Amino acid sequence: MTLAFASWFIASAIAPKLNDIGFVLSKDQLYWLVAIPGLSAGVLRLVWMVLPPILGTRRLVTLTTLLLAIPLVGWGIAVQNPDTSYAWLLTLAALSGIGGGAFSGFMPSTSYFFPRRLQGTALGLQAGLGNFGVSLVQFVTPWIIGFSMVGFLGAAQTASAPGKPTHDVWYQNAAFVYVPFVIVGAVLAWTLLKSVPVRANIREQFDIFSNPDTWCMTLLYVMTFGTFAGLAGQFGLLLKNLYGAGNAEIVATLPDGSTQLLVAGYDVPDPVKLVFLGPLVGAAARVLFAPLTDRFGGARWTLVSGIGILASILYTMTTLTPDPAAGAAALDADFHHFLYGMMAIFLFAGIGNAATFKQMPMIFERRQAGGVIGWTGGIAAFGPFFFGVGLTMMSPAAFYAIGAAFAVLCIVITWVRYARPGAPMPS
Repeated sequence: MTLAFASWFIASAIAPKLNDIGFVLSKDQLYWLVAIPGLSAGVLRLVWMVLPPILGTRRLVTLTTLLLAIPLVGWGIAVQNPDTSYAWLLTLAALSGIGGGAFSGFMPSTSYFFPRRLQGTALGLQAGLGNFGVSLVQFVTPWIIGFSMVGFLGAAQTASAPGKPTHDVWYQNAAFVYVPFVIVGAVLAWTLLKSVPVRANIREQFDIFSNPDTWCMTLLYVMTFGTFAGLAGQFGLLLKNLYGAGNAEIVATLPDGSTQLLVAGYDVPDPVKLVFLGPLVGAAARVLFAPLTDRFGGARWTLVSGIGILASILYTMTTLTPDPAAGAAALDADFHHFLYGMMAIFLFAGIGNAATFKQMPMIFERRQAGGVIGWTGGIAAFGPFFFGVGLTMMSPAAFYAIGAAFAVLCIVITWVRYARPGAPMPS
């Protein structure tokens, strides 16, 4: 799962710096590049969700792990040539969705092996540790690109950033470093895993759609994991375009291609060095709160998550229209408030990820619970795509306002259906 999520979000770690190494891509093109893995992952999760009872865990995990090598090798080759076509970059972004699709095969497989009283902890640990793959790829990238890992993997690229001297980087390392682990993971999966002790054909698995709780839990998981995945994918570009070199009022691009800082004394943040923080917070929250959902129930924590996400969005909205004319001190203060608000959203999204995955095994019988976990995960995986499209179509402030309204809807559903005293489906 960790390798799968690292492969899925490799574009989010690379995209903010592509123009620094010779590519010429617009803001919208970069948003789309990071959005496409979410689109393909959502589609592929709808395929992977029906595979565990058909293929069994051993075959499914082994084959899926081997498939991760395709986008990783592709990205490692593509970033070395600034003339790589945008169409090919989009193709690699779509192939990265294989890592996201794996979730809807891996998680149901795990749910079959544990009793209900332990499923919150088991699923929270697996998904949370998998979510760390997002933070891993974004944390490791700035370090691993700083040196030549192995000579035959390719030559250096020359990078230039605002206010900094040109320097050599090896961006292919950001993708190639995971390939040996993918091979080892596939071998371990084939030799050590057992197959799922549940069998069902595709038609039998589709009976989940006649249950209204399938649709309610889908909305709740979109609020939690959709938010986590969407912000994890777009966080770097959002930070860059609001407070970094992507804001033309902060950093101007001169006719000769060089850059000029327009706000005296302002320290332009490097998104590549910060984007890992949000996924790290969200993944840690999913792991740490998973045992608490077993103890106190998932519905209560889903309610806490919804209220926390709403409050965090409203706070962050006050920082989405920075004013460079206010000066370096004010801009720096707004940037830190933006960062804190984003961390809060990731925190409560992580709590909700753990809570909803405790709810589903309690609401549905065992076979159905696996299918619902796969389905809800599939729909929520569209998060990076919806966030990317939304941020190209409207201002961040307008997009966040829609997110706040959606959080209100989910809070009402959680309270009425699951969390209030005498709720129809307490969980």
